[in-house]
Amino acid sequence: MTDAEGTAARPQTLPGTLTFQLVTLGAIATDRFTEALAPLGLKPKHAGLMTVVSRGLAASQLEAAAAMGVVPSLVVSLADHLVKLGAIERVRDPRDRRRQVLTLTRQGRRLLEQCAAAARSVDDELAAALPAEQRAAFARSLSDLAGRAGLPTA
Repeated sequence: MTDAEGTAARPQTLPGTLTFQLVTLGAIATDRFTEALAPLGLKPKHAGLMTVVSRGLAASQLEAAAAMGVVPSLVVSLADHLVKLGAIERVRDPRDRRRQVLTLTRQGRRLLEQCAAAARSVDDELAAALPAEQRAAFARSLSDLAGRAGLPTA
């Protein structure tokens, strides 16, 4: 719907706002992604940490916490679990013994690909009702918004 100037009219109710719809759909997507990752012994934040490490966005646990927007103690807990799974390794930085450098292992790369496959499956489920052209446009719009927010998009 557009107004007299041809710009998109603002929704009049809370459920009609982009924010409300994104938050609600985000919760649904999070629940489904969480379910899809459960057989791997992972949660979405584990996948997030592996992504941050694999892309070189952070080397240390402290840098990873900043990149993910979470408290450092959460990254320590996530890393502990990923170390147990053989997905990442922690190595003391020889220049700063307080700093733990994180690296993704071969097993971690396999798990990260399985996370991506799970996400693609959830994508297909969530967007199943959209025609291909509309789905592609929606994906481009979300990617644009994510990029503008500083999130990785590819």
